[in-house]
Amino acid sequence: MAVRLPANEISDLCLGKPALRCLSAAATVGDALSALRKSGDAAVSLWSCDDPAPSEAATDREKRGCVCVGKVCMVDIVCFLCREENLADPAAALRSKVEAIVPKVAGLVRHLEPHASLLDAIELILEGAQNLVVPLRPRRAAISRKNLLHDHREYCWLTQEDIIRYLLNFINVFAPTPALPINSLGIIDTDSILAVHYYDPAASALRLIPESNLEQTAVAIVEDEGQLIGEISPLTLSSCDLTVSAAVLTLSAGDLMAYIDCGGPPEGLVRLVKERLEEKNLVTFLDSLEEELAFSLPSASSSSSDEEFGCGRNGRVGGYSARMARRSEAIMCYPSSSVVAVMIQALAHRVSYVWVVEEDGSLAGIVTFKSMLRVFHERLKSMS
Repeated sequence: MAVRLPANEISDLCLGKPALRCLSAAATVGDALSALRKSGDAAVSLWSCDDPAPSEAATDREKRGCVCVGKVCMVDIVCFLCREENLADPAAALRSKVEAIVPKVAGLVRHLEPHASLLDAIELILEGAQNLVVPLRPRRAAISRKNLLHDHREYCWLTQEDIIRYLLNFINVFAPTPALPINSLGIIDTDSILAVHYYDPAASALRLIPESNLEQTAVAIVEDEGQLIGEISPLTLSSCDLTVSAAVLTLSAGDLMAYIDCGGPPEGLVRLVKERLEEKNLVTFLDSLEEELAFSLPSASSSSSDEEFGCGRNGRVGGYSARMARRSEAIMCYPSSSVVAVMIQALAHRVSYVWVVEEDGSLAGIVTFKSMLRVFHERLKSMS
């Protein structure tokens, strides 16, 4: 098994994966919002089926010109609406082309064939890919036309979490590395920590939130003495509805952390958001968001599947989606924690990182799935 593992096909990781819902890269931000709300997915994939890249014309897929060019999640839309130029008319901002909010970073999404090896997949992630788009094997069951592309194929995507979870099934192959403390392997990142102080305006984190989304981490919230007390996570923000944009613009970082907690915002914070919007002459901003939210909600005759993925408090400040909401408390470990313990901790909380703190609670760094994959990559190369 140790010899074969690096060559295992990534199709093994795709078993049971749902097909991607496809959105045209020519769509609007509002279209992306609607797709996210209807699907309940963390992100929606964007596809271009018109202009295949000449260098990628070797396969049938790219000859037909259907290529996944990126992805959009709710936090991308929230940060876009919080831009100063969009405050006066968020409804107009939602009519913008979705390309306006797609991160301008090459290689975040990469195509890979089902027969590619596990080692190939890990190397693409280490090069910067967040999602690997893989064609699904043909199935006998009826295929939804919503998920089909022009080449009559369905796709899924693989993430760092999928690969880490797969490697955990073979963890004994990597012994003794998994039992070693993380501070002995050089995988604690102390230089790329994104953090704000508890009483800083949440708006000061607006430039950090997209960066943390790209790095698949979060923005730490620390006290003046450096103790870690929470985080602003793109994943948690993505479980909120559009009106969380108003909270980002008006609350402190600490209050925003409480606002986006999976239990829903305290009524006192909801009132505070409205009061501060009035002070900033931004009441129309919230009104416009609520109108757009009400307009985009499924109708009363919608299927139960649509209702299942709806927000818990649709149509007003404090709306939440039950599908993936989690608490805004930070997931922490110590420098002496073992690699496998940190892996299990991250997988249990469905995050791709764990904060590293000292005994006194002060923030010491962060460990990510990507840094763990570097360690496993070296071991896999030695096996191949």
